[in-house]
Amino acid sequence: MAKSQQFKFSNTVLLAPLLAMLSIWTVYWLELKLGVNLNDLGVYPRKFSGLKGVLFSPFIHGSVEHLYNNTIPLAVLLASLFYFYRNVALRVFLIGFFLSGLLTWVISRPSYHIGASGIIYVLASFIFFKGIFTKHYRLVALSLTVVFIYGGLLWYILPIKDGISWEGHLSGFITGLLLAVLVKTPLPAEPKYSWEREDYQEEEDEFLKHFDEEGNFIENPEASEEQIKIRYNYKRDEGHPD
Repeated sequence: MAKSQQFKFSNTVLLAPLLAMLSIWTVYWLELKLGVNLNDLGVYPRKFSGLKGVLFSPFIHGSVEHLYNNTIPLAVLLASLFYFYRNVALRVFLIGFFLSGLLTWVISRPSYHIGASGIIYVLASFIFFKGIFTKHYRLVALSLTVVFIYGGLLWYILPIKDGISWEGHLSGFITGLLLAVLVKTPLPAEPKYSWEREDYQEEEDEFLKHFDEEGNFIENPEASEEQIKIRYNYKRDEGHPD
């Protein structure tokens, strides 16, 4: 693994999902506003002209329902990627963006393939497999969360429903798996207690100073036995005769 990192919030965790959502909704709004249909900018397999869809297809959606179904998963998974894998997040996203599109161009049926779902499958696949491969408890928990929330996506890498680009989904899934295997991810360094460090000195440990050699607790270790004074206060019994 590369050098360690810490899971840390940054503006990119919010900015990346926001830009992604804004871009796909803006393109759909422009289609409605201008009265145009941009589906022919999607991926059309094994034709040179269809390669333009590698760049444009993730921004194009066929309906509001299609757009809405992609918006929330895209935002959630992008935020997760940039929070838990911030050192490699941009690289994973860009490579996944182009590689999944190219793979879709290679294996798909002759039709225009549009939508951001291929990117969603890249993100879900990468986050799941990378968490399992790293065996870091937080990343494994993230993987299980992805399975719990988006496990149903797995069915759509198969041709079970007409009108859905299962080839694009499969391409994204395979791309995410490849990236999880090939991209080296720095992990957070596990915190060490003071006594686990190489420069640890037992006699300088503030906690251990509160115990003597026999293990008895000392409330004030700086006070010596000579400094301890015991005072007894006697109260005279008023009912007792002098």
